[in-house]
Amino acid sequence: MLLQITHHTRYDYQPAVETAQHVAYLQPLQHAGQSLLSHALTIQPQPAQQRNTLDVYGNTRCFFSLEVLHPVLEVQAMSIVSTTAHVRPSSALPWEQLRDRLRYQAHAPFEAASEFVFASPFVPRRPEFAGYARPSFVAGSSVLDVAIDLMDRIHTDFTYDSESTQINTPALQALEQRKGVCQDFAHIMLACLRSMGLPARYVSGYLLTQPAPGEVKLVGSDASHAWVSVYLGDLPEGQRWVDLDPTNNRWGWFAPGVDYVTLATGRDFSDVSPLRGVIHGGASHTLTVGVTVEDIRSDNTDGKTPGSASQTQGQGQSQSMAGGMSQSQSAIN
Repeated sequence: MLLQITHHTRYDYQPAVETAQHVAYLQPLQHAGQSLLSHALTIQPQPAQQRNTLDVYGNTRCFFSLEVLHPVLEVQAMSIVSTTAHVRPSSALPWEQLRDRLRYQAHAPFEAASEFVFASPFVPRRPEFAGYARPSFVAGSSVLDVAIDLMDRIHTDFTYDSESTQINTPALQALEQRKGVCQDFAHIMLACLRSMGLPARYVSGYLLTQPAPGEVKLVGSDASHAWVSVYLGDLPEGQRWVDLDPTNNRWGWFAPGVDYVTLATGRDFSDVSPLRGVIHGGASHTLTVGVTVEDIRSDNTDGKTPGSASQTQGQGQSQSMAGGMSQSQSAIN
């Protein structure tokens, strides 16, 4: 598929912000299932400094600073991405074998995926997660089979409710109430997998959706999305991560489907917030976010109807005080 993504963010401040520094994760990744054909980032007011760097996980992050008084900040990212369907991977590696392999052993070869076994700011290691996960972890089952079963159970057991959680709602609370949004479902699945000793990472991105029959698609009606990537240690180097979306119960190699766009990967949401920063001034603000994902070349190669009514995604936002004022745009959906 050929997908065009427009991600527009606007902050209205009261009073105006005097100075600010921001980091944006808005450039889609380049990988075997996805080619980034173009990307443009427009920022108003014009930044005093702006530069792109790669973070430790290979994501492109844009740092920019503003040194003029501004009551409004607008950031718009426009990207065109070509996605390709891949045959689903076949992996027979028992989950116990991978768990044991990634445990620390003196003088054992280092495997980079092992860092995704540990707890992270939004994904704690708690016995409650292991307790929920355990029925999926049948002895001798493959990593892929237990991950798919866990994804299916989360999709079945949990209710999507956009009013049930906030960006700072702990994953444990979402687990207990059995409801949340895509960010919650991704964090819960990560916590379950890591609690059983398996490496898994958070994926932020987009999912193409279509309007109901007879309705016109609204500009800005889509949103950012989140899912999970699980490590399959018996596949060839560079092909060892499989993506699973517990919100929509879909999975695939490099992405859950060709109607997905991968933006960034990390330990959890805190690593890949689309836009965050520290500002001086602006005691209060209003955040408006609009995302439009369009199929600009109808070429559905995997036989699925892109963005059918069952596809779920959305967005949210939060702010917190730290030094000056820090703010973060969430991928809650």
